[in-house]
Amino acid sequence: MRKPGSPDASVIIVSHNTCEQLRACLENLQVAIDGRDIEVVVVDNASDDGSADMVAREFLQFRLVRSEQNIGFAAANNIGFRRARGRYLILLNSDASIEGHALRAAISRMDALPQVGMAGARLLDVLGRDHSGSLKFPTPIGECLSNSGLAPGFAHKRASNPSRDARGDMPAAIEIDWVPGAFAIIRRAALDSVGPFDERFFLYYGEIDFCRRLKQYGWKVWYWPDIVVRRIGGLEPADGASAGLPAFGSEMALWRMRSALLYYRKHHGHFGAWLLARIETGRHALRRLRSRIAGGPGTIAEESEQLIRLMRRAWVDTEGGLVSPPQPWR
Repeated sequence: MRKPGSPDASVIIVSHNTCEQLRACLENLQVAIDGRDIEVVVVDNASDDGSADMVAREFLQFRLVRSEQNIGFAAANNIGFRRARGRYLILLNSDASIEGHALRAAISRMDALPQVGMAGARLLDVLGRDHSGSLKFPTPIGECLSNSGLAPGFAHKRASNPSRDARGDMPAAIEIDWVPGAFAIIRRAALDSVGPFDERFFLYYGEIDFCRRLKQYGWKVWYWPDIVVRRIGGLEPADGASAGLPAFGSEMALWRMRSALLYYRKHHGHFGAWLLARIETGRHALRRLRSRIAGGPGTIAEESEQLIRLMRRAWVDTEGGLVSPPQPWR
């Protein structure tokens, strides 16, 4: 039921040091809104590149919330949820642009499908490659199959995201397990019923956990491939393509591992978290061994060793997935 004076939707954008990408995103939104009653809430996660000041100076029609520290994706979106007034809540990455009448179409479909609690779009990168595909809840068994090469889509897996079965082969709308937060529309009633994002997930796995709770409460999650969102950032190199992990990549890998352990401990218990850690370290140990036997580049073996060390550190940092390290994560 729409409250008097409430907009159709609230677009929530979490930003951290993405000033130029954020500017392009907001300029795109001005066009994409297309006269619809939609508000935009930008939550700036303590950027030091002038992002917040840029929004305050150039986009007076949009709402700006400044966080005093980088509180991560989940907590920042929760702030946006509390400030937003829309019937629907639309998550959008600061490096994303919405094509055509995506906002109008997403709202219309949510109106027509009251059982849908959350839905996502086709995500394309700057090269036109599809990063959406079939998204299924990660499980220890699934990790075993994927890392052994027995699961479909294994050739497209990314080392930094073991939960993604990245196959852009779904031409029609379909119900799936979860959608990423680069673009997602959430029904206000669904959010009210399951509660906000779990703020223990500083980055990664927060959307998966949220969708899992939606399913537990009887809500559906849908993928709409004809609604297109294009990202200009966030590209991931193929497994083994990088010459070692740069500092930023190492940090992201550590954060992903921490969140994975937190997720598995929450939904699969201590054994699930332990099994995930063993699978990942075993996978990288095998990759290191193959590289040495084949006489491949030494950087591959070095990268594998670094990833093994990072998983061991993530296990200690989270006490086996039991606790989230103090935020902001380092």
